[in-house]
Amino acid sequence: MRVALAAALLLSLAGCSLAGTAAAPGKKRLVVGYQSKTINTVTAGTLLRELGYLERRLGDGYSVEWQDHDTGAPITAKMVAGKIDIGSMGDYPLLINASRAKDTELISITGYNLRGGLNMVVVPPEAKIATLAGLKGAKVSASVGSAGHGTLVQALERAGTAGVEVVNHQPPVGAAQLEAGGVRAYAQFVAWPGLLVFQDKARLLYDGSALGVPTFHGVVARRPYAKENPQVVDAFLKAQLDATRYLHANPLRAAELVAKVTGLPPEVVYLYNGPGGIATFDATLKPQLRAAHQHDIQYLKRISPDFAGVDLARFVNDSYLRTAYGPAYDADTASTANPAKITGTDPACGVPVTDPRTASELWPVTGPIQPAATPTCLLRQIAAAGTGQVRAAYVPDTATGTRWFADKSVWLQDKDAFLPFTTREGADAHRAAHPSAKPITYAEAVRKAGALTSAGALTRAGAQEKGALR
Repeated sequence: MRVALAAALLLSLAGCSLAGTAAAPGKKRLVVGYQSKTINTVTAGTLLRELGYLERRLGDGYSVEWQDHDTGAPITAKMVAGKIDIGSMGDYPLLINASRAKDTELISITGYNLRGGLNMVVVPPEAKIATLAGLKGAKVSASVGSAGHGTLVQALERAGTAGVEVVNHQPPVGAAQLEAGGVRAYAQFVAWPGLLVFQDKARLLYDGSALGVPTFHGVVARRPYAKENPQVVDAFLKAQLDATRYLHANPLRAAELVAKVTGLPPEVVYLYNGPGGIATFDATLKPQLRAAHQHDIQYLKRISPDFAGVDLARFVNDSYLRTAYGPAYDADTASTANPAKITGTDPACGVPVTDPRTASELWPVTGPIQPAATPTCLLRQIAAAGTGQVRAAYVPDTATGTRWFADKSVWLQDKDAFLPFTTREGADAHRAAHPSAKPITYAEAVRKAGALTSAGALTRAGAQEKGALR
C-alpha cells in the first residue's frame, strides 16, 4: 500500500494561520508550533501554553507566538521555511521532519505508549467486521504520514490485509467522513479514536497496542535557532518539565483545563492523560523509543517512495534536555514506570490499589474519582452507584493494558472474574486460549459483579484477573 506523501507535506503556508508575525517592540520572538487536540503533546503545547510556564521562564524580553495545527505536517512545512522555531509532533511526522527539514533535531519526548496504544482504527458502531481483514478493498481515512497512518500500515502488513485504499484527511474531516459513510474505517492518533467511541460515533476495531511497537510524540527544534538561542531551548525544556510535573500532581485539573481549551470532553482527555492513562508523560529520550523510530523508517519508505530516510544519530539530541533535567536524567531515562499511577483504597473490595495492570477508576456524576483494584471491583462500585450515576469508568485491557471506557469494552466472564478487552478480536483471542471464558454484556457484568458478596469470591476473582494478564 502506497499513497503520496507530498500532498500532506507541501501545504501552502498561505493557507496556514500566521497570527502576529512580528514580535512586540523590544522583544525577541519565539514561534512554537503545537497541536492542541493531540493531547499526548499537551506538556509542550496546550497545557504548557495555558499554565504560562514558558513565558515566566523566558521573562519579559521575549514574545511567544503559539501556532495551533491539526497534524504535524504544517508544522514541518513552516520549520522548513524558518517560520516555526520549536514544534511538537508524533513519531512518523518527526521522521518526516528529519527528512525534510534537514536542520532540525529531536530534543525531548512529550508522552509515549510502549505498546502503541496511542494510535487506533475505528469503524462505525454498527459495522459487522471484527478484524482488519474485513477492510480488504475498503477506503480508510488517515492523515498521511501521521502516527496513526504508520500504525495502520504496520497493522495491515502483520494481518496480511491488502487492497486497502488510504484517503488522506485531516482528523476532523476524516471523522465526518466516517460518520457520513464516505469511508469504512478511520485510523488516527490520540485523542480522535477515543473521542468518537465516547460519542457513540464509532467502535474500536484495532487497538494499536496489539502491535507491541512503541509510539510517542516529541519536541523538535531548528538546529540553527537552538545553537543561537540555547537559553531559550533551556527555558522551553524546563517549562515542559514544569508542565509534566503539574500533570502528574493534578491529573484531573490538567484534564479539565485541556478540555476547556480544546473543546474535547474531559472524560476523553482523562482517558489518555489521567493516572494509568494510555499516555505516559516523560520527557526523557528512552532507548526503546529510539529503537522504535529506527524500526518505523522502513514503513515510512513504503508509505512514500520519495521519502529519503534520515540519520537518526544526527537527528536525536538529548544534550539540551540533560542540562535542563539535571542529575536524575540517566536514571529516569532507564525507567519505564508510569509516574502517574492509580493509588488509594478500593471502596468496594476494601483493598489497596497496588497493581497498575488491573487498576481501574470510577468517575461518578457527583463526588471524587474513586480507585478500583481490579475491573471486577470497579463493576461492583458501578453496581452500588447505579449506571446512571457514572460519568465515566476506566479499565485496562486484560491483554494489552490499554486503558479504555468500561461501557465500551468487550467483556468476558471467567468464573468469578470479569475481564475487559478493547476489541472483539482481543476478546476472541483470549477465549481461544481460555475456553472457560464466556462473552457477557456490560450491563450483565455489572449486575453479576455486584452480586459477588463473599470475600472468597472476590479473592478468587482478583487472582483470576491477575492470572489472565500477559
